[in-house]
Amino acid sequence: MVPHLTTALTGPLLDLERRFLNAMPTIEHWFRAQWLEHAVPFYASVDLRNSGFKLAPVDTNLFPGGFNNLNPDFLPLCVQAMQSAVEKICPEARGVLLIPENHTRNLFYLQNVAQLVTIIKQAGMRVRVGSLLPEITAAMPIQLPNGGTLILEPLARRGKRLVLEDTGAGADFDPCVVLLNNDLSGGVPDILKNLDQEVYPPLSAGWHARRKSQHFTAYDRVAGEFAKLLGIDQWLINPYFATCNQVNFQERVGEKCLATQADNVLQKIRVKYAEYGVKHDPFVIVKADAGTYGMGIMTVKDASEIIGLNRKQRNKMSVVKEGQQVSNVLIQEGVYTFEHIKDAVAEPVVYMVDHYVVGGFYRVHTERGVDENLNAPGMSFEPLAFESCCTLPNPDCAPDDTPNRFYAYGVVARLALLAASLEIEAAEQVE
Repeated sequence: MVPHLTTALTGPLLDLERRFLNAMPTIEHWFRAQWLEHAVPFYASVDLRNSGFKLAPVDTNLFPGGFNNLNPDFLPLCVQAMQSAVEKICPEARGVLLIPENHTRNLFYLQNVAQLVTIIKQAGMRVRVGSLLPEITAAMPIQLPNGGTLILEPLARRGKRLVLEDTGAGADFDPCVVLLNNDLSGGVPDILKNLDQEVYPPLSAGWHARRKSQHFTAYDRVAGEFAKLLGIDQWLINPYFATCNQVNFQERVGEKCLATQADNVLQKIRVKYAEYGVKHDPFVIVKADAGTYGMGIMTVKDASEIIGLNRKQRNKMSVVKEGQQVSNVLIQEGVYTFEHIKDAVAEPVVYMVDHYVVGGFYRVHTERGVDENLNAPGMSFEPLAFESCCTLPNPDCAPDDTPNRFYAYGVVARLALLAASLEIEAAEQVE
């Protein structure tokens, strides 16, 4: 379920953690009921921020790219969860075709792909990696920094099925599952459309169609129901947000909308800070409503900062991954992170396969502040380590005891996972 972790962290204790531990049977029963009603995403990672007075998700990735950053001790959990995920969708498990991102020069990302291959193999499945890159016309081995080798192969399509051509005398590799580790920021290639095979995550979950605001709308619903169950203020686990559409940073279109919405969110945060006696300055994060890799993001503490951005700032905000132009913008409540590893600001990232928490790491940045986005060049990763005992959290111990420290992270991450499930359901109904 949720592994126990030790961290090198100290920080203010959340009363929230104590409430989660006390309500653990209620929480787990509620999650079990939810997964009977909603299909769980294949896998996901969730960026969390812990300010001591608030613990909330700030981003949910449905195409997680950091399995290589997990502690090796998590491998058994990953394998068990992968078995569960694949058996649900393809009980005969003939094979899994893994389709990665197109950047073959990012060797650290490719180590993530290689780790996924290892997990799937150890879960008892045949697995091969098919690339969407047209220049890959034959099997191409890539040497990785950790000494491993990853083989990328060219995709082929036979009718409504994706296959890899056999290099020997046997039949083509015809998998029952197509697993995407490519977030489709640039759109859906024709080769992936109208397949007979199961594709996970579904094409509708790609960034060509997905919006962060849709996710946090679903999360708002989930957090409200969960907060009611526990009798807590949902703001403690839920960031405020607003949106602006038809924005053009280069032409300064939409600045007034952004400033107005930022001011509205800041005012709502001030009310909550006053209620809870928080002495810090509220801030919001302005970011593209679609996309990943920490692109198109800025911290704002006063709405006036949005008016009259200089050219460098406008250039930074106007384009995200795959050169996509930003027109829809999310204004999200900023959540401080008061977690540090040594002298670096840190935030936890929790990984899940099926509905199981399988590990995580701290994203660390020595040059960023407690109110800034840490998903930026210069970041590093600190794997979270197993506690020696790997049984359930112990409600009889204090919330900051090492067996319990991670439980609250796992709860909030799973709330975001459930929100992603609702989000995918809604997108699939539209299609």
